[in-house]
Formats: sequence, C-alpha cells, structure tokens
Amino acid sequence: MAGKKMLISLLLVFGVFASGETYRILGLFAFNGKSHFVMFERLMKALASRGHQVDVASTYPLKKPYPNYTDIIVFEQPNGAWVNNLTFSTLQNDFLVFRIAPMVGHIGNDICKNMKNPDLQAIVKNPPKDPPYDLVILEIFAAHCFVAIGHKFGVPVIGVSSSDLYPWGNRLVANPENLALVPTNLAPQLDLRFFWNRLTNVIDAWIDTAEFDYETTSIQNEYIRKYVGPDVPGVRELEKTIALILVNTHISINGIKPTTPALVEVGGLHIHDDGPDLPQDLQQWLDESKDGVVYFSFGSMVRIETFPRDILLAIYQSLRKIAPVRVLMKIPDPRDLPPGLPDNVLTRPWISQLKVLNHKNVRAFVTHGGLMGTQEAIHYAVPMIGIPLFADQHLNVDFYVEKKIAVKVDYKTLTVEKMDAALNAILYDPTYRETVKELSDRFLDRPLSAVDTAVFWVEYIIRNGGDSLRSPALDLAWWQEALLDVFAVFLSAILVLIYLAYLLIRLLARILRRNRLKANLSKKNR
Repeated sequence: MAGKKMLISLLLVFGVFASGETYRILGLFAFNGKSHFVMFERLMKALASRGHQVDVASTYPLKKPYPNYTDIIVFEQPNGAWVNNLTFSTLQNDFLVFRIAPMVGHIGNDICKNMKNPDLQAIVKNPPKDPPYDLVILEIFAAHCFVAIGHKFGVPVIGVSSSDLYPWGNRLVANPENLALVPTNLAPQLDLRFFWNRLTNVIDAWIDTAEFDYETTSIQNEYIRKYVGPDVPGVRELEKTIALILVNTHISINGIKPTTPALVEVGGLHIHDDGPDLPQDLQQWLDESKDGVVYFSFGSMVRIETFPRDILLAIYQSLRKIAPVRVLMKIPDPRDLPPGLPDNVLTRPWISQLKVLNHKNVRAFVTHGGLMGTQEAIHYAVPMIGIPLFADQHLNVDFYVEKKIAVKVDYKTLTVEKMDAALNAILYDPTYRETVKELSDRFLDRPLSAVDTAVFWVEYIIRNGGDSLRSPALDLAWWQEALLDVFAVFLSAILVLIYLAYLLIRLLARILRRNRLKANLSKKNR
C-alpha cells in the first residue's frame, strides 16, 4: 500500500514537470496561530515541491530556505505570538466560555488590519505580471476579508481550514448543513438521536452564524474598501466566490456527512516529519523507558504550569502512581510549577511531537483535544486521555471517546481518582490500543495521501477555473434552498382543498337540511 501511494505521488510530480504546467500561487495566512500554520506551511511546501512558484505572507516565516517557496511578507501579530503564552486566567476569561464576538474580534477583525501592511499594499496596487498570480490560498477561519485580494487579481481563491468548519463555514461553498446529523463544533451535542440535542444543535448553529455575520465581521467591509478598493464587493458576497475549501477532517474520525464537491477532506495533511532529530538526551531517555512513556501536552499555546494548584497537584499524585511508567510533559516554564513534581516526570519547554508520538515506547497521550495533535496520535496509533478546554476540542474528544480510543476527563471536576481511572484504563486496558490501531489503519487507507489530494484539487481549480466546483445553491436564497416556496405552494394547495371540502360539506349539509324540511312539511300536509 505504501509503495503504491509513493508511486502515485511520483507520477503526480513527474506529470507536473513533464507538462511544464507550473503556476504562481499567493498564500495569505495572517492569523498568528502556530498550530494552524503548521498545516498551511505543509501545503505550500508541497505545492512548491511540485515546481510551482509559491509566495507566502504569514506571521511565521521559514527558518530554512525551501526551493520555490518565498516569504514575501511577515505580518504583525496584533495580539502577540500565540506560542507558549496562553495562561489559565486568559483561558478562563476569553476561551473557556467561547463567546463569538470577542473571539472573532481577535481572530478575525484584528487580523484584517494586516491588509494595511505596506508590502501587501504594494502587491495589491501593482500585482506581479511576470508571471502573474494564478491562485490565492488563504485560511478559512474568521478573517475572510482577504478574499478581496483574489477578487482584485481576478484569480480563484481556495480556502484552507485547520479544523472542521465552524457553523458559518458551510455556507461559503453551499455545503449541506444537516444539523439533524452533524453536530456544530462550538457547542457540541454528539448524540443527535434525542430531540433536545437536535434542538440545541440547531439553535447554537443559528445563533453563532448570525452573530458572526451581522454583529462582528461586517466591519471587515470597511477594511476591504479602504485597503483593496471602494468598488470591491462586501465580505458576504466575496465569501461566495471561494472556489474550494480544503478541510482538516476525515470520515474515519469525523463521521459520514453530506458534502459538496467544493469541500475536500484532507485530514492529517500536516503530518510530515521532516524536522530535526530529538536532542540526544531526550532520545536516550525515551529509548531507556522500557516500561513505557505517557506524553502530556496541551499544544503550542497553553501553559499547563499556570493551571490552578489543586488541579496540578491532583495530576502530580496520579502521575507518581504509574511509575515506573515515565511521563514526558511539555511545560514552557517549569519554574512556575508547584513543588513536588514526581521523579518519573521529565519536562521540556518545546518538544518535537511527531517524533515522540512515533516512538515505540510511547503508550498514551494526554491532550487538550486539539485536532492537529490528536490526528497525529491517531496516525501513530497512540490512545489518548482528553482534557478539552475550549472550541472544537470538546467535540473532538467526544468523537474519540465514542470510538473507544480515548478517555475524557473534565478539568473542572478533575480529581486524583478520576485521573487515576483514566490513566489505568489507557495504560492497562488493551481495548484502547487495539481500537486506535484499527482507526489508524482506516485513517491512512486512502486512494491518495492527504497532501497529494490537496495538491490535485488546487491544481484542478487553476486548470478548470474558480467556478468549476461551484454549487448552484449559491445562486439561491436561503428560503429557496430550503424549498420553503415549494412547501408554501403545497401548503396553500392543501389549505385550498380543505377549504373546498369545507364548502362542499356545508353545501351538502344545506341540501340535507332542505330535504328534511321538505319531508317534514310533506308529512304535516298529509
């Protein structure tokens, strides 16, 4: 299977170079989330490796040169780099209660202010012509203002989402949003067989979308007119011109759902271990951990050491009990940890996660449930303990619990006993290891790898045009797409029939009364 996929990849690469069809692509990734950019960087590198000229504007320029990949702009980070700096208090105030308006202000409207960047303005006012851009790729999250640049250039725009689509994302390509089947990822109700869960799912999705569209992101129209042009359409109209969305999901994890051809699943695209080797001391420590290792990380942003002392001490007690099993924890600043860290725990401020998860001695992954990291665990068949914090992490962990590859622990009610139970289940119940291996096999069983799938559809859009996958539903009003006009005609027809039946019954009743009266008169006359 692996050999077949490698052959297909080589044929794709050969096809590009043999045909001479190489393109110039602009990548616009102004959001300063490092975990998001891991996926985008992988996609842009893959396109560059096919021979395409890739220009990237982002907040994370490459540390080493890469052929055909050029960092043309480094955006400012309006809220600072979201790397190793998200404290529990910040989570408590801004993230744990996921409020659309303030969050979209940070991850959408503030990001759109980067449109004033002088280097980007120079490109907007005088786009390159030798060769010109053939395509714009940008993140689908909250800063959809950047679609205006593709409109200005007259080229297709492709969106990339590092998570499953948020409630406002499906309408961009008229993807069928069946809320009876598909839970929204901000207020998840996984089991939609129950009426109240479906009702909550619908209400949450409608409220979140309305708040996103009307209360928060409409201000992006001002940035578009100011920095791209007064005649450019507004953000809601521009969203409908997106040719394709590459979404970081896969049916093996996220389940079966209705999709339009313009929504392509490329879950795990970012998983590509081309980073440096682990430090020699860490590699040796992992190699010598014959009783196994539990890897503990809350991703690239969250500082575990800032969590409440009672939560950390409960975790300490549980981790101490599983010795001689060792624990590797990503802790940006261990000095902020309370004293008493168990002897079987090793901390590091930054860890090459793919190499750790791929190590033969790693037996479990304690995670906040971020999609990127959990996909990596599934890729390498590592069962998980999920402690979700915000956004789609709750839904992700619920999916994994349902599939018997994870145990869920609520940080709000975390106790030594609950952590003990989770660790014992993951480490000593073989069901989780066996199930995650089966899921890993399904996750990797595809006609093309995630990255080759993404590259194919990117090139398809360039070859065939931005309208080649456009759904006709985008030309319908919401009430037309929902067939409300058709149902209204049916209802009207039924009401007319009911009314005619009513009139007929009244007429028959009158005739019967009249006949009775005649009969009665006739009897009296006798």
